[in-house]
Amino acid sequence: MRNIAIIFLSIAALASCANPGIVKLSPDTYILSREAHGGIFSSASALKAGVINDANSFAESQGKVAIPISAKEKPMGNGPAQWASFEYQFRVVDKNDPEVRRTSLVPRPDIVIDKTEKISVDVKAKDQSEARKDVYAQLSKLDDLRKRGILTDAEFEVEKKKILEGK
Repeated sequence: MRNIAIIFLSIAALASCANPGIVKLSPDTYILSREAHGGIFSSASALKAGVINDANSFAESQGKVAIPISAKEKPMGNGPAQWASFEYQFRVVDKNDPEVRRTSLVPRPDIVIDKTEKISVDVKAKDQSEARKDVYAQLSKLDDLRKRGILTDAEFEVEKKKILEGK
């Protein structure tokens, strides 16, 4: 009796986990997700191929082309009813649409961390005119020291070179 109850519950669980089929998200955007209920006997690549083929068939039935937007897969888990799944978002566009030529899947992060904080920074940058004034002022003081006899011509040239090289 207990085995029959377990089988009945398993069948009920599988029946209640039906794949929803193609779901319209916006006028030209759709999503198709599917779970593989075959357990260890199911193939992840077959699951993906089946979903993508169904999306392409859906677009072709409308005389259009399916353009992939994103894909998300989940491998089979270790516990009961942790099925492998594949979710595929796509756009349905005309065959002449320029996007048909450059299709690509955009990776989506599994986790998004949004952190917002204010940082205040006191940045004092010298613009070029201030830097020129500083060099001019330093050279003027240096020249004044030379004229007063505090620096020799050789010392003046050495210090002048340092200022001009920015040392």
